[in-house]
Amino acid sequence: MAIRYNKLWKKLIDENMMKVDLRDQAGITTNALAKLGKNEHVSTQVLEKVCNVLHCEIQDIMEFVPDEERKEK
Repeated sequence: MAIRYNKLWKKLIDENMMKVDLRDQAGITTNALAKLGKNEHVSTQVLEKVCNVLHCEIQDIMEFVPDEERKEK
């Protein structure tokens, strides 16, 4: 099972926020932001900071994708 952060990028668009703004306001590293962009694993601390800045829940910024669905795309 993989993780996808597409919901995060949509939320940033809805909030009229750029990735650099999120990075600065959340106090996360450029490396953590890059991992999010590549749908890689990040710490729960990073996810917590992002959710705090965006005033949302974890399910609002990420989703789990079954392996079968990943292979189809």
